[in-house]
Amino acid sequence: MSDNLCGGLPPEICEQLNKEEQFIKIKVEKRRYGKEVTIIEGLSGSDMELKKIASELKSKLAAGGTVKNGKIELQGDHREKVKELLMKMGYPESNIIIIE
Repeated sequence: MSDNLCGGLPPEICEQLNKEEQFIKIKVEKRRYGKEVTIIEGLSGSDMELKKIASELKSKLAAGGTVKNGKIELQGDHREKVKELLMKMGYPESNIIIIE
């Protein structure tokens, strides 16, 4: 977290403000051989932060996945579960959009 963004606010409040400004899109793409991949985009943060979120999602969903170009990709269709897990992580429900 960069302090200049929050002007001296405590880091946890700053982080919550950042989460409230992010619009997260969750969608499913079909890949080769009919495999489905859940893609989560709109999460800001460094690659390290995204990898942390990705690894938490992967372990809770028991699915493989990766971080690519600032997006998290998870194997399989996990749209609803991902939304629930992100809400538990503190992202506001109104900012999470599932694209059908």
